[in-house]
Amino acid sequence: MELDSLFAMPSFINGAARVLDLGSTMNEYNYSDSTIEADQVALAGDWQAVGKDLWKALEEFE
Repeated sequence: MELDSLFAMPSFINGAARVLDLGSTMNEYNYSDSTIEADQVALAGDWQAVGKDLWKALEEFE
């Protein structure tokens, strides 16, 4: 699972295309089949971020 999977990753091309998207057909969100699945994904992302921060701290203080 990617750390940024819960966030939209916009690009310049997407931004330019949205100017012409008058019907809002380009809106895309991260959906889950259930609230439990959404919570599991969010919790896993949180722990992934904590682990990444811990590894960074360990590398800095070696």
